[in-house]
Amino acid sequence: MKIQNGMALVDASGAKREVSAALIDELDPGDYVMVHAGMAIAKITDNDADETDDILEDLD
Repeated sequence: MKIQNGMALVDASGAKREVSAALIDELDPGDYVMVHAGMAIAKITDNDADETDDILEDLD
């Protein structure tokens, strides 16, 4: 993840997109975030990110 001018470049299953980071107080490159409607709304743990990836893979 790259953060610049209140925006974060995120990678969602290989698709890169820019989202607003305005709702997250402290965000560092490498953090995992939950994104909704173009906004990072919460930081999540590595385990939560892995679990989410597993669930999304099962849906395919």
